[in-house]
Amino acid sequence: MSLLDCFCTSRTQVESLRPEKQSETSIHQHLVDAPAFSHLPPSTRAKDVICSTNVSHYELQVEIGRGFDNLTTVHLARHTPTGTLVTIKITNLENCTDERLKALQKAVILSHFFRHPNITTYWTVFTVGSWLWVISPFMAYGSASQLLKTYFPEGMNETLIRNILFGAVRGLSYLHQNGCIHRSIKASHILISGDGLVTLSGLSHLHSLVKHGQRHRAVYDFPQFSTSVQPWLSPELLRQDLHGYNVKSDIYSVGITACELASGQVPFQDMHRTQMLLQKLKGPPYSPLDVSIFPPSESRMKNSRSGVDSGIGESVLVSSGTHTGNSDRLQTPSSKTFSPAFFSLVQLCLQQDPEKRPSASSLLSHVFFKQMKEENQDSILSLLPPKPSIAPSPVSPWTEPECDFSNEKDLNWEF
Repeated sequence: MSLLDCFCTSRTQVESLRPEKQSETSIHQHLVDAPAFSHLPPSTRAKDVICSTNVSHYELQVEIGRGFDNLTTVHLARHTPTGTLVTIKITNLENCTDERLKALQKAVILSHFFRHPNITTYWTVFTVGSWLWVISPFMAYGSASQLLKTYFPEGMNETLIRNILFGAVRGLSYLHQNGCIHRSIKASHILISGDGLVTLSGLSHLHSLVKHGQRHRAVYDFPQFSTSVQPWLSPELLRQDLHGYNVKSDIYSVGITACELASGQVPFQDMHRTQMLLQKLKGPPYSPLDVSIFPPSESRMKNSRSGVDSGIGESVLVSSGTHTGNSDRLQTPSSKTFSPAFFSLVQLCLQQDPEKRPSASSLLSHVFFKQMKEENQDSILSLLPPKPSIAPSPVSPWTEPECDFSNEKDLNWEF
C-alpha cells in the first residue's frame, strides 16, 4: 500500500501509468497509483470545496506560472459543475528525479495533515496517466513576489507589509508548534486570495523535527533544491556545522522577506554563496535596507533611522552593543520611510545568534503588529490594487504536452 493510501479520504479510481512506463521508481508509483484524496479544512465551507477528480470537470483558462524547476505548470481553471475558479498545478512525474518525487510526496501528504487558515490548502490531488494534478483555491492576487513585480517595484508601504507578514508569521507559528521547519520563507511563498487571506505555501522544503516519536532540538541536513532559496536562508543553515539549525532559522528568513517586501529587491541575490555567507556572518545585525546586500543598481538610497527597543522586551541594539542612530548602513528608498518598530522587527529576526531571535508566536506580539486586527481582512484589501479581472480565454480539452516545457516563464510557483 502506498504512503498516500494512508491519508486518503476518498477512493476514486484514477488512471495508472501507461504499460510501457510501469518500470519507473517505486515513489513514482506511489504518486501515480495512489487513489485521489481531498480534504475539508475547518475554515472552509463544504459548498466551496472542489473535490472532483474528473478531468473533464475542469476548463484550463490560462497558464499563470511555472515552478518546481520548470517541471510544473500552474493554470487558472474553472470547475465547470460549479463555475468556481481554481488553481491547478500539473506536474509530469516521468521527468522528476527520485528526490523531486519525494518532495512532491511530502508536500501532498503534509498538506493533508495541516489545518490552518494561513497554510495553503490542497483541495484535491489525483493523477492523469503520469501527470499529477493538484487542485487548490484560486489566489487572485498571486504571491507577494508577483505583487512586488507588478504593482510595487520600489517596495511596499509599511502597512501592507505588516498585513502580509502577520498572516505569514501566523502560519509559520502553527508549523513550528507542530514541530516543523519551513526552510523556504520568501515572498513568492506567501499567497494572497481575492478576499485578502494570506497563506503560506512552499511545503516541499519543510522538515519535521519529530522522528520516531521524539522531537529533536536541531537539524543537520541541507534542504534539497535550495539554490533558489539561499538568499533567505539563515547563517547557521548555510554554515552546516555541528550545531545544526532549528525553527529559529525560519525567523531569520522572515527578516529577509521583510527586506524584500520593503525594497522590492531580494537581498544577496547576485552574490556568490561564499560571499553571501561571509556577509551574513561579518558583524552586528544589518539594516533591513542596507545597500550592500542589494544589486548595484539599487543605489537610490538615503539614510534613515533605527535604534529602538525590540518591542518584545530586550533591546536588540543594546544587547549587540551597536549604535546605529546615524549609521550610514541604515538606508531606505528615498520615496519611503519606515518606523522604528519595523527596523526593530527586522533586526530581531536577523540576529546572528539563533537564540536571540524571537519565536514565531512571540513575534506576533511585537509592537510592529499591534495595529493588526485579527480576522479582519478588509484592511489589506484597501491597500491592494483592484482585484485582477479574469478575461475568458478559448478553452480546449487538456491533452498531454508532446514536448518539454521551455524555460521562458517566471519560476515563482513551488509546492
